[in-house]
Amino acid sequence: MNKKSEPRVSDIMVCAMARLLRDEDRVFHGVSSQMPMVAMMLARHLHAPNLVHLNIPGGVNPASIKKPSYSSAGAELLATGEAYFPLEHVFDLSMRGGLDVAFLGGVQFDVTGNVNASVIGDYHKPKVRLPGGAGSAVLIPTAKRAIIWRTKHDKRTFVEKVNFVTTRGNLWKIVTNLCVFEFKNGSLHLDSIHPTSSLEEVAANTGFPLQYDEIRYTPLPTDREMNALKQIDPFDYRSKEM
Repeated sequence: MNKKSEPRVSDIMVCAMARLLRDEDRVFHGVSSQMPMVAMMLARHLHAPNLVHLNIPGGVNPASIKKPSYSSAGAELLATGEAYFPLEHVFDLSMRGGLDVAFLGGVQFDVTGNVNASVIGDYHKPKVRLPGGAGSAVLIPTAKRAIIWRTKHDKRTFVEKVNFVTTRGNLWKIVTNLCVFEFKNGSLHLDSIHPTSSLEEVAANTGFPLQYDEIRYTPLPTDREMNALKQIDPFDYRSKEM
């Protein structure tokens, strides 16, 4: 009998993100968003068949993400889509309260839910100048549920106070390679620890004291989820960021 392979962090993260999505949700992902893209397809395949997949190229509910392309903003998302819904309409939809979930990124996060995607260091003389707010400055405050994903969890990323507030408020979850945070009562709380990590590892890599009600672990991917991932993501886009 073949020994069952150990779960990969990329699989755990994608399945965790997919489980956060509900049937009939309108969900958006941006550029360089392979994990959310796969998570959305997984959710549609398994438990949310009426989820509406929105993306940068504007292709609504693309039929497939199997073409070997690195970008999550490729033309195939538009070419195989059911309809065209351009980016400016996504912003308008969110500001009118019609966007259920937005998957967004960032570089620095603090305990009060501030997101920095602008600079590291002093704003006028930064050590690193980052891309800036772009869509996150609009979508994090206006989407019903904002989900951040981050494949590198360390003390430079999760800090007591961000160097610059690009956007704030309305975060729902942050999914990292170590754990899942939930924003509630004005601060980040530890929601679940991935079974590939530990409370000690999360604490050692977080720049503020952990808050939690109980220790919970992220469920491992099920056989059904892993079989579906093999079908919808044969090129393993979900691991590109790891």
